[in-house]
Amino acid sequence: LILAFGSMLGAIVIHAIADLYRDHLRVPRKPALGLGIATVLGVIAFLVWLFGVQFRSQVNVLIAQTPALLDQLAAYLSQSAVGAKLVDAVQQAYAGSKVAQDVGGLVTGAGELVLNCLLLLVGALFFAADPKVYERGFLLLIPRSKRAAVEDALFDVGSTLRLWLGSSLILMTTMGILVGIGLWLSGVPSAAALGLLAGLSEFIPYIGPTAAMIPALGLAATQGTSSIVGTLVTYAVVRLVQTNFITPYVQNRVISIPPAITVFAIIGIGTIFGLFGLFFSAALLVVIFTLVRSLYLREVLGEDIPKTVHRTLLGPDLTPSPPAEDL
Repeated sequence: LILAFGSMLGAIVIHAIADLYRDHLRVPRKPALGLGIATVLGVIAFLVWLFGVQFRSQVNVLIAQTPALLDQLAAYLSQSAVGAKLVDAVQQAYAGSKVAQDVGGLVTGAGELVLNCLLLLVGALFFAADPKVYERGFLLLIPRSKRAAVEDALFDVGSTLRLWLGSSLILMTTMGILVGIGLWLSGVPSAAALGLLAGLSEFIPYIGPTAAMIPALGLAATQGTSSIVGTLVTYAVVRLVQTNFITPYVQNRVISIPPAITVFAIIGIGTIFGLFGLFFSAALLVVIFTLVRSLYLREVLGEDIPKTVHRTLLGPDLTPSPPAEDL
């Protein structure tokens, strides 16, 4: 299920890029969709090249040193009674979670994870090719009296996810650039790879950036106290800028979810669905919040919540509505 959800997110990204080609370059719908798919595949290939060629030595150093750095951190915390209990609780929670199994698979060959990534990509291509087929099929399962409300909610979810993904891309980019520059100025090894890791980790709010800070602190410790201080200052300043200046003007205008709910939802979804669940947990939470707003607050409680303007997918006779180009 989580792979299917990830494929739907990928399809939304492809269509968002295709719409940019249509709106700004006046490319017809089908060629624009092909360009959107090519763009996504190009970005994936670029990231693979970036990790596999440009940052290969830095990434290898990061991967090789991370287990030892985590052991050192656990040993340091275990010197106190509170720290020992914290380490024991984290180890027990991690050992019993599906995330631990997925990370273990990643370390020992990543065969299953690579296959899942390929399935996710193929699913995204199928969803992007003709999303209306799947949407109409789902609506046919809904009672006729509730179909209009569910259809409105689906379009609300789609538009909200598209805006949220765009805002997340901005946050990830600023996070990666600012952290990379700050770590480079602090003299931390593998600053570029750590900056890229920090940017990608921003897709998992709160928990992701915190986890990405651990290897940065470990590598900074090999360079001395000044690098450790510089790393702490870098992450503190970047988090301050993100929280107080960028996020309120970028993401909170799309959807604002309380931090406590976000953190516990991410942990819960990651525990149930593993590494992919952890990665897509924030997006899944956005979907849940949007559905609550559209179906419960608006339809059940009668709150005045605006609807997304859209074309109906099914006519009164249950036949598909014609595409916009045919009207």
